[in-house]
Amino acid sequence: MPYKPAKPCAHPGCAALTDQRLCSAHAKQEARRYERQQRDPATAKRYGTGWQRARAAYLSAHPLCEMCLAVGKHAPAVLVHHRVPLAEGGGNDAGNLQSLCQRCHSAHHSRDGSRWGW
Repeated sequence: MPYKPAKPCAHPGCAALTDQRLCSAHAKQEARRYERQQRDPATAKRYGTGWQRARAAYLSAHPLCEMCLAVGKHAPAVLVHHRVPLAEGGGNDAGNLQSLCQRCHSAHHSRDGSRWGW
């Protein structure tokens, strides 16, 4: 059951209803545009197919959020976080990865200020 009613897609001229900002077709289009025009090329190299394989393997082995498990909660993990960022010399090995839910991942980056360069 959705939490709020569906609304029209934010893409100009699209009347498809969605619970996100964009419908699935325009969300894919926006992601491709971002990858081509705005994302740093060095970042794109670090997060290629090797990362995608490592992420999928780690999520299948650790399906629950590790930070939530530490406090006794059970939440599905949707993201894999690098404890030591790739830009600072970390790797995609299992010892450097942590499965997190969206809430814990956002909270972690807002606490340490690394997400927005504070």
